[in-house]
Amino acid sequence: MSTPINQITPDFSVAPQLSPSDMPAVATAGFKSVIINRPDYEGGPDQPTAEAVSEAARDSGLRVAYQPVVSGAMTPEDVAQFAELLQTLPGPILAYCRTGTRCSVLFQAATGKS
Repeated sequence: MSTPINQITPDFSVAPQLSPSDMPAVATAGFKSVIINRPDYEGGPDQPTAEAVSEAARDSGLRVAYQPVVSGAMTPEDVAQFAELLQTLPGPILAYCRTGTRCSVLFQAATGKS
């Protein structure tokens, strides 16, 4: 996997757009769960769908949650749902969106950590 991963805490990291082919490397890197925060087709028809990434993640032994959050339009409900995912998914968790920034902002809003 050539995608850069930014570790925020020992149990939480973020990445830019991932593909189904990245999921075995995500599992090999020690992650137990993936949160997909990028809505399907936000980047056009060539963007891998959450369903395709989720299937590859599950095939690699990962837990996966699809929580699409529109960039620049995060709601209190989005933050609450993200906080719940952080509490219920096994860690370490890798979250991704277009650049990783949206996931970082969600994490900070949900935990108060930066």
